[in-house]
Amino acid sequence: MKKRILSVALLIASSVHAQGSAPLKTQVAARVDGMYPWLESVYKDLHANPEIAFQEVRTAAKLAAEMRKLGFTVTEKVGKTGIVAIYKNGPGPTVLVRTELDGLPMEEKTGLPYASRARTQGDGRESFVTHSCGHDVHMASWLAAARTLVELKVQWKGSLMFIGQPAEETVSGAKAMLADGLFTRFPKPDFAFALHSWPNAYGTVGYNSGAVSSNSDAIEILFKGRGGHGSAPDKAIDPIAIAARFVVDVQTVISREKDPKEFGVVTIGAIQGGTVGNIIPDSVQVRGTIRSYSPAVRAKLLDGVRRVANASAAMAGAPAPDVALNSGGAAIVNNEALVLKTEAVLKDAFGPANAFRMAPMTASEDFSQFVNEGVPSMFFFTGVYDPKAVAEAEREGGKPLAFNHSPFYAPVPEPSIKTAANAMTLAVLNVLGR
Repeated sequence: MKKRILSVALLIASSVHAQGSAPLKTQVAARVDGMYPWLESVYKDLHANPEIAFQEVRTAAKLAAEMRKLGFTVTEKVGKTGIVAIYKNGPGPTVLVRTELDGLPMEEKTGLPYASRARTQGDGRESFVTHSCGHDVHMASWLAAARTLVELKVQWKGSLMFIGQPAEETVSGAKAMLADGLFTRFPKPDFAFALHSWPNAYGTVGYNSGAVSSNSDAIEILFKGRGGHGSAPDKAIDPIAIAARFVVDVQTVISREKDPKEFGVVTIGAIQGGTVGNIIPDSVQVRGTIRSYSPAVRAKLLDGVRRVANASAAMAGAPAPDVALNSGGAAIVNNEALVLKTEAVLKDAFGPANAFRMAPMTASEDFSQFVNEGVPSMFFFTGVYDPKAVAEAEREGGKPLAFNHSPFYAPVPEPSIKTAANAMTLAVLNVLGR
């Protein structure tokens, strides 16, 4: 009997030693695989119960409870509905890992068995809510990375700073957390990471040095006219015609004033004015966005939009419009040294064909708020679609894939969540002390 107990003990010790001596990528992958049933359950629950910006009460509470189970010290209601989870494991760097909490006010049309049917009140009206940007994937992989890092704590030294950020979709949550003392009440991190699901093939990771997202500015213009009868336009000043001229002419700023090699987009997404067909209204509201990468292009586009708005009104003899160009998210600029350091690990883990440089996205993201506080950071992308579907979409005439913010956006949970979890865990391990 004693010999049998001794042999079993030796077997266990041998197994632990073998696992401990295995490459980190193997250890990480094995642990993520083992916890996947839990991850999928959490993911589907988050997907079915989304909440919009600064209303993420249930979502934040769920993540906070899971992080406390892992041994993190959790502070809730940072920046209204954000959470900060700290795990200290001896002297070493502090590494921030960000996930977003919020969904979008739109109806999901994927037909998935766990599709969201949630509704909410926002801007005085009821709407559906869905995670059509993949924040549910981000949260699940965020939890997986946290759990894996805790389970592998003998492999590293330092502090983990996992934050759940509200209101990314309104580009206001990061600012709210910073204003609430994120880097004064808690340690200012030495490094920061965030990821985003993307309509690439699952099992892939994309990244780049420099800008990886765009600057974002909101256009709010009130064109003023003089109301009148539709049969007597000479007795009125038609703000609808002024707004129409602006919508067309503002695109010449892009096509004729901006360097064609530089990225820049002006989009008008809403025009509101008038009540019936035979009345000329006295005002029209125009809303849109301006996107750019470089500060110089951003300044040119802002100036051009304002100039064209004033000129459109002046041509009609109308009063000067009220023009508000409100700054949104700044471009995320990845730290080149951190990207190079992380790139080597990602290529080793996923293979050179599956870990690659990709062009920056034209959308905006407020993770830049943390970066611009002087924190060396890396923002990267993980694929969520079947490689065959991606190949079909890339073929001429092929079926297009639903993009982020589409009501049909439907990431494939496995292996998408596993890939994101493995990539984030390895990126963090690579900068922690050993």
